[in-house]
Amino acid sequence: RYKMVALLLSVALALAQQPNPPNFPESVAVFSPGDSDIGTKVNAAFAMNGGHNPPNNGQFSTARFAFLFKPGKYATDVPVGFYTHVIGLGASPDDVEFTGSKGVFCEEGDYDFDGGALDTFWRAAENFKTSANAQWATARGGGMMWAVSQAAPLRRVHVVNQLSLYEYEPPYPLAGYASGGYMANCQVDNITFAGSQQQWFSRNSKFASWNGGVWNMVFSGCAGAPTPHCTNQQGTPVVNEPNTPTIAEKPYISIDSQGKYSINIPPVVKNTQGNSWNTPGTETVSFEKVYVALPSDSAATINAKLAMGLHLVLTPGIYNLDAPLVVNHTGQVVMGLGFPTLISTNGNQGLIVGNVDNVRIAGPILFQAGTKPTPSLMDFGLEGTKYAGSATMPGLLYDIFMRVGGPDTGVQTERMLRVFSGNVIGDNMWLWRADHTASGSVKNSDNPCLNALQVFGDDVTMYGLATEHVLQDLVQWYGEGGQTFFFQSELPYDVNQEQFQNYVGYRVASNVTSHKGFGIAVYHFFRDYKVTIDSGISVPVALESSFTSPLTVFLNGLGTVNHVINDKGNKTTGPNGGSVAYWCN
Repeated sequence: RYKMVALLLSVALALAQQPNPPNFPESVAVFSPGDSDIGTKVNAAFAMNGGHNPPNNGQFSTARFAFLFKPGKYATDVPVGFYTHVIGLGASPDDVEFTGSKGVFCEEGDYDFDGGALDTFWRAAENFKTSANAQWATARGGGMMWAVSQAAPLRRVHVVNQLSLYEYEPPYPLAGYASGGYMANCQVDNITFAGSQQQWFSRNSKFASWNGGVWNMVFSGCAGAPTPHCTNQQGTPVVNEPNTPTIAEKPYISIDSQGKYSINIPPVVKNTQGNSWNTPGTETVSFEKVYVALPSDSAATINAKLAMGLHLVLTPGIYNLDAPLVVNHTGQVVMGLGFPTLISTNGNQGLIVGNVDNVRIAGPILFQAGTKPTPSLMDFGLEGTKYAGSATMPGLLYDIFMRVGGPDTGVQTERMLRVFSGNVIGDNMWLWRADHTASGSVKNSDNPCLNALQVFGDDVTMYGLATEHVLQDLVQWYGEGGQTFFFQSELPYDVNQEQFQNYVGYRVASNVTSHKGFGIAVYHFFRDYKVTIDSGISVPVALESSFTSPLTVFLNGLGTVNHVINDKGNKTTGPNGGSVAYWCN
């Protein structure tokens, strides 16, 4: 009997075995050193999804690109536009080096300063070394340019020279506005210039030095981070937590000398500082155990592969899903290449994680609302349950981005992300109800979404969380033991007093007894109506002291926020844009 079971299992595994190297679609280009077509392909993608004519060209394009570079040196400069993902395939970032004057780079999408990088979204770069030395006008010397806002992460990058996170382009009189951003597991050997970045989150990186920033620079587990300072007066506003309490770095893809691909899954580590590129205990999974999905695949096809226990790589493109993708195996990994975009077509979530441990959902993945009423775009854990999860094998979300509107109108969802399970970690998320679409500004509560994030599970941690423009509380947190390291938010532009008077940017439920927040920021631009609310952040009074350097900012418009957190902190209101209030407890 037992021999028969073992035989059946071995047959099933053999049938499930996937090709390695995988059969990537044309949207995934794999390069070797010396290839003659690198410049042609990357520049063609940038012509479609980048550049400045018009500004922010390609913002709502349907084209998606992933550029994978095998170990070696590359002299070609690689501009990174919308929905473009640049990946080194080495075991270490130092295995893939860009030696061109610009290397891998991203300029602001609009050279005019009041546009700047404010819409420079949806791109990613990871796992390489750059010795770029271009003399950008922004920096005092030469180096890498990465002038971005939300949903544009840098991971596992070694910058030999300077790194500029903003751009100044003469003859414009000021540096371009920028609303970033995120980096993790990076090393910068020279100065990092934050400049006009309104906010930025850095995790487990190593800096030679840091210069600048406007309202909210937050660091967790970073060597060489600047000294903490509350307010933007007489110093840069900095929150610096020396150690990251719990994290597992994002899984990454590598290739060996035989041309075989693997997913590398770093272990969970605690109380860490600085970058770590070869963490002991990293699990290596061959692509024989990975299903490489295509945008033409149905939800049923992909779910059949997930049900077999295979890991999943979503290749670039638009996935119209009439049912959620379901992840139900402990330790299962879902990875995105080149911003695969999951669109709900049947009132369904794009993805549901069951009540299982150690799942890694690793983007960049973009979840997009459809036209039918939908409870959420993604659930982690099963609704109606409260699975405790595991402190030693938490579930993790990396580079997860969601939007309601943008390329389209007439879309909706009640919530974007719901976390029912405990011991879940989010690592870089932007949940956006679009303030603008391809056809213009969004008004009258069109493309509705009530809440960006709801957390019901205990011991949930968010690193680098951004939410914008939903119609009620942006974040609602019901679980115990929650922590958020960096929060950037904008309240909705298009609501009136009656519609929004009882809501806030960040709410911790009244019965919660344990919660921490570091650099929790609520911005407001009540564009269409005069709106006044009591506070940007609402928490039980006993938890006020657990929040480090919270702030509110008046961006523009007709509104007033009377306090930062509960009844603490000064009001922010007009007429001058950029009015900011901190509560320095």
